[in-house]
Amino acid sequence: LLTAVLFLIPFYFMFVQSIKSKKEANRLSMAWPTELHFENYVEVFKKANLLTAFKNSALLTLFTVLGLIVTGAMAGYVIQRRKGKLMAGIQSVIMLGLMIPASILPTIHMLQSMHIYKTMFSMVMIEIDLQTPFTIMLYRGFMASIPVDLEEAASIDGCNRWQIFSKVIFPLLKPIQATIIILVGVQTFNDFTNPLYFLPGAANTPVQLTLYNFRSQAGS
Repeated sequence: LLTAVLFLIPFYFMFVQSIKSKKEANRLSMAWPTELHFENYVEVFKKANLLTAFKNSALLTLFTVLGLIVTGAMAGYVIQRRKGKLMAGIQSVIMLGLMIPASILPTIHMLQSMHIYKTMFSMVMIEIDLQTPFTIMLYRGFMASIPVDLEEAASIDGCNRWQIFSKVIFPLLKPIQATIIILVGVQTFNDFTNPLYFLPGAANTPVQLTLYNFRSQAGS
């Protein structure tokens, strides 16, 4: 209860400040406002174009999570089950993505040459690319806990490799998928830097960038 109160106090303070007049808000008091100004929210949504920003962030998060769940699960399954120097090399190259930062200018040049710069499609591909190593690492670790006996039994029953993955392995990945949805979803929705570089323009900005721009315009 004490922890809940400590976490709720900042939200209470922000809410109280948001429905005050400008004069009362400048006092930075915890007191309840003498007059309620809910029209502040309407003004912010109109001036900052927040509905478009929420739509952009929702689409970016949704397609990034879906793309990572499908491709990450497939890659993690193959890397975990197949042995040999080739798989070890591929895994090492993928894991390098956790350490090597993105190259901003070459990526922008590549997107411009492909005529997909400033598009939601390119932003989704970049988010998937940047979070693929982390996703594959989680999937690969979880795959190790799934017995190979299940795949052998499915193979004896006549399943091919794709059916084994889709009907036996993929349904067992729900716990790690829930983890990835939460971690990747929060990371993508809160991402500020990558949309700043790769998705400029008022019509494309997600929530975090929109709030930053609005705050910069409205304050000094």
